[in-house]
Amino acid sequence: MAHPLIGADLATLSAVFGDAGRIGRRGQAAAIWGAALGRWPATTLERLWLSRRLPRLEEMPPPIFILGHWRSGTTHLYNVMVQGGFGYVPPLATGLPWDLFGIGALARPFLDRMLPEGRFIDNIPVTPTSPQEDEIALANMTPLSFYHGIYFPRRFRHHLARGLFFEDCTEAEVAGWRETFTYLMRKLALHQGAPLLIKNPVYTARVAMLREIFPGAKFIHIHRNPFDVFVSMRNFYRKLFPVMALQPWEEVDIDAAVLETYAEMMRRYREETAELAAPDFIEIAYADLDAAPMAALEQIYATLELPGFAEAAPRFEAYLSGVKSFKKNAFRRDAEVVEKVQRAWAPFIEHWGYPIPETA
Repeated sequence: MAHPLIGADLATLSAVFGDAGRIGRRGQAAAIWGAALGRWPATTLERLWLSRRLPRLEEMPPPIFILGHWRSGTTHLYNVMVQGGFGYVPPLATGLPWDLFGIGALARPFLDRMLPEGRFIDNIPVTPTSPQEDEIALANMTPLSFYHGIYFPRRFRHHLARGLFFEDCTEAEVAGWRETFTYLMRKLALHQGAPLLIKNPVYTARVAMLREIFPGAKFIHIHRNPFDVFVSMRNFYRKLFPVMALQPWEEVDIDAAVLETYAEMMRRYREETAELAAPDFIEIAYADLDAAPMAALEQIYATLELPGFAEAAPRFEAYLSGVKSFKKNAFRRDAEVVEKVQRAWAPFIEHWGYPIPETA
């Protein structure tokens, strides 16, 4: 599989490579730069062609955003809910966000064959119509993405702080991110032709900004047992670094990064959603979605006052039946993990009422 940055533009590559230091995988780096140079004329033409065709933000139906820390069930919820006929982020838009209507459309049969059978981190099946989070697309369009920390681990903490929380970013940098984000949303709206359902864990810490950009947006937050989230996030990074890192990554303190990121993300999330309520906001537990998915979906539709649950129910049931045999990753929670998580995330464990696991 090609490196995700194969779909980036020259300006983004100049920014992140210029800041990265020594690159280890020079062959991959050369391929990334070569792809950007080769696509540049077509990318420019696509931007010109779309300049008068993209809808204005105020013309778009406000999106629905699925929030939740990574490994909390956001992907499963997204996969199920898109069966309701929402617009979403297809793999093509993730890999080639600048070239969705041009090169991407022409090369789609070839690109579809390049997709892995399943995600690296959890083996969830990937098809040409599998909904994706837009963060990898945004990492191809702007230097403000936490994924650049995975691509360039020598600057891991730098990219994590800037790409998740805009720490130490100038007003111009944040404004540039917003412009790129809204450009992608408008592009997806034109491509999908339906109200957008967007899943991105990063947005869990950006609710206020999203409400400012899309005043009528609705939000679904899904939470999961924090002890499971921690061990799954260890696996997330340990799987992605060997595949995506262009530099040595062994010195990254994964545990510290997970503990600090979760705490700050949830702090911001709780602060920025404190006054949100139905029909604009709902919070559900992954355990409830897993145990009784149709009841959870009906609750989401009713709380957010979304139309079409009865018509979509057969499609929901068909999808859920198709993934019944999927085996979730199993992780061990030892005493050290339980102690670390309990100490760092106590306010959130207590807030959602999760029990402290017993350990040998």
